Amino acid sequence: MSIAIVRTVADLRAQVSAWRAAGLRTALVPTMGALHDGHLTLVRRGRELADRVVATVFVNPTQFGPNEDFSRYPRDEAGDAAKLASAGCDLLFAPTVDVMYPTGFATGIDVGPVTTRWEGAFRPGHFQGVATVVTKLLLQAGADVACFGEKDYQQLCTIRQLVRDLDIPVQIEGVPTVREADGLALSSRNAYLSPEQRQVAGQLNRVMRDAIARLEAGEAVESVLSAGIQALLDAGFTAVDYLALVDALTLEPLTEPAPGRLICTARLGGVRLLDNMAV
Repeated sequence: MSIAIVRTVADLRAQVSAWRAAGLRTALVPTMGALHDGHLTLVRRGRELADRVVATVFVNPTQFGPNEDFSRYPRDEAGDAAKLASAGCDLLFAPTVDVMYPTGFATGIDVGPVTTRWEGAFRPGHFQGVATVVTKLLLQAGADVACFGEKDYQQLCTIRQLVRDLDIPVQIEGVPTVREADGLALSSRNAYLSPEQRQVAGQLNRVMRDAIARLEAGEAVESVLSAGIQALLDAGFTAVDYLALVDALTLEPLTEPAPGRLICTARLGGVRLLDNMAV
């Protein structure tokens, strides 16, 4: 089984326009490739919401910081295409950097407060890069719905904000995180973990679930979060960038037990693991 691949915006728009003329709805699944079952779950959700699914594979240089892993980010277009075809995807849009950022490109999208805390504080410029490329992909494809994973929760909140603010006519569908048997959220960066680190990584899910149970029992937020950070360090994580209870829409920190989102980024060596869960 194979999948059609287009590399220009004109070809992408031509195909989506043809589907629309035939009365068909289109779902968009933006990715950076190195696909795993989390991505394919987005494709399958797209199939449920629309008649045709377009996936994009583009390793976006503008969302990587100067000391991050753009050059070694895993790339396997042939493997990705085969996985997409098996999941029922109809079209792969795989542009080059020159197509996405032609000579003279100068525009950036700043989504404001929802991007400044948490990942935004640790990765300056990251969300401007994400917001800019996602805005371009949404406008290039003109899809009816776009599917994004809840695993990158701050990214999902950022995209929902920009779509509201810029009146982009697309439904944003958040799709629940896909996990390994021990609860570790699927991520392309999990491939960077050594076998020993992978054993430790599964403790992130355990510690977060324990923290949620304590928060839902009414324990003080500050003490639960402090204990959670210590538990991660005791489990073998080398650092915890943040563990926080936040408002599910604004990502502002909550200081009293309340419905929201527990978000965390913890490090194992040079690998940052992100996760979040509803509280």
